[in-house]
Amino acid sequence: MAAHFLTILILGVGAAFAQPSILQDISHLESSRSPLLQYPTQLTQNIVPKPIHSHNDYWRDVPLLTAVSLGVASVEADVWLVNGQLFVGHEPAALAKQRTFDSLYIQPLVDMLDRQNPKNPFTDAANLTAPNGLFDTSSGTPLQLLVDIKTDGKEAMPFILRALRPLRSKGYLTTFENGVLKPSTVTVVGTGNTPLDSVLALEPRDYFFDAPLTGLGRNPANATWSRNISPIASTDYEVAVGWDGINDITDAQRQTIGNLINTAHSLGIKARFWDTPGWPIFARNKVWQQLLDSGADWLNADDLEAASQF
Repeated sequence: MAAHFLTILILGVGAAFAQPSILQDISHLESSRSPLLQYPTQLTQNIVPKPIHSHNDYWRDVPLLTAVSLGVASVEADVWLVNGQLFVGHEPAALAKQRTFDSLYIQPLVDMLDRQNPKNPFTDAANLTAPNGLFDTSSGTPLQLLVDIKTDGKEAMPFILRALRPLRSKGYLTTFENGVLKPSTVTVVGTGNTPLDSVLALEPRDYFFDAPLTGLGRNPANATWSRNISPIASTDYEVAVGWDGINDITDAQRQTIGNLINTAHSLGIKARFWDTPGWPIFARNKVWQQLLDSGADWLNADDLEAASQF
């Protein structure tokens, strides 16, 4: 009994005089909320941006923010013009008065970008010429915002351009002006019913066009495909390629993928394939891998967590 007590006493004394470990220092600093651990632009701390496109992003539990939290660098909003307002949803039955283009995308983007671009003596002294993007680990990486117009494009365009004003006024939009493309923190690309002629008429242009990936060999009237018009070109994977990921890919299918991507890249345009297989999972992953191996720039995904870990 005495020996047992002595052992406990010795262990206790040893613990009392033990040197603090680095883990204890970390715990102390974290629990004290030390300002040494805080910095202004840590909103997206440790998030690495990835070339993933969030297809139908508004379906996420939290639109936009969920994608950004996973490092997804491209999101898509289906936009409907109804009674002079822009709503976001997959179909009319899914629209709600609170879920507007402004509330789900514009205002959250302005808020996050303002937080990534604090005004203080340090930024004033640096005389910065370009704003930081959303991702703290890669502040030069822009977010791509695809606006899929579901109603009449000609009618909706002025409302969309007006909705972009809060981002435009702060210099957050990638812009083409006087023959010069000036990248910024958000690149807005119109798709769906977006009218190409209306995009071409914009001067300056901060709303671009999702070009047809299978049609880049044929230039539109009065224009030549380039990244100044279309930073991205997309196509329906099922129609253009058709490989299901279950059977072996044919040489012709592999060549089709490569040719489409190479044509886009020769014009300075990034390539995206949508409607890729989502199930079975092994088939989806095989298609994703083939697209990436072939040089596709965006991995079109519905399951963002799976894509971010791929």
